[in-house]
Amino acid sequence: MGRSIGIICALLIMWPGEICASEIKNINVLTSFYPAYIMAINVCKDVPGVTVTNLTSSASGCLHDYSITTNDMKKLSDADVFIACGAGMEPFIDKVARRYPAMKIATLSDGIQLIAGKGEKPANGHLWVSITNAISQVRNLGRAMATFDPAHKNLYRVNTDAYTAKLDSLRSRMRSELAPFKGAKIVTFHEAFSYFTREFDLEIAAVVEREPGSEPSAKELAETIDLIKKSGIKSLFSEPQYPAIAANTIAKETGAVVYVLDPAVTGPDDPDAYLKIMETNLSVLKRAL
Repeated sequence: MGRSIGIICALLIMWPGEICASEIKNINVLTSFYPAYIMAINVCKDVPGVTVTNLTSSASGCLHDYSITTNDMKKLSDADVFIACGAGMEPFIDKVARRYPAMKIATLSDGIQLIAGKGEKPANGHLWVSITNAISQVRNLGRAMATFDPAHKNLYRVNTDAYTAKLDSLRSRMRSELAPFKGAKIVTFHEAFSYFTREFDLEIAAVVEREPGSEPSAKELAETIDLIKKSGIKSLFSEPQYPAIAANTIAKETGAVVYVLDPAVTGPDDPDAYLKIMETNLSVLKRAL
């Protein structure tokens, strides 16, 4: 009899845990592209029932002219939460919101001041290339996930705090090590680094590719070459996601040296990928400037 009571007591102790396990809510989080994906795998780290998938390939780069595919539609139909960088980087976002009204959407650009576009151009959407903006976006993501999944709000907070602490430490070191180059003029491949240069007191003197995805015209190329010659700029920066043909042409005509700066739009599925990319950018800038 005593043995039977012991078995029953043991089952009663085990049973609540089994109920909790069965009640874990599965949440499929879908991110728009690489920067949002890296943020999400940090914020959602070890949260029970939460899986993070990227809508686009980690090699896709910026989504300036991206169109949703049939395969994307399948991923979206399975998603509970969609994470967008915002600021116009996902031109398809309104279509997605209309087609999947039950899906929760977090826009990570909320509350961040944008750099206005020139003329009729839209505001610059490459927010995450500034570490300060990346920290704000991670915090936006942490708050959104805590709202969507309140049962795990404390874990989202812990993850958010841990990742933003790493970002803050890197930002402080980069500010210190780039301080000697304050006001230095650089030429970038396209407008991905406007927030980055503002953060670290650098100046973009010219942009090689003025329209994303379009090679500069002969006139634009000549203007950039003339500016570099007159200003004495010795370094210009291409990006690993794009061919360096135009940059190499400019270098040949001006004697400037081509370096590579990475806007962190492609890379490995590594939670520390953004940190490592920025570390590399720091090393490149110190060599170039």
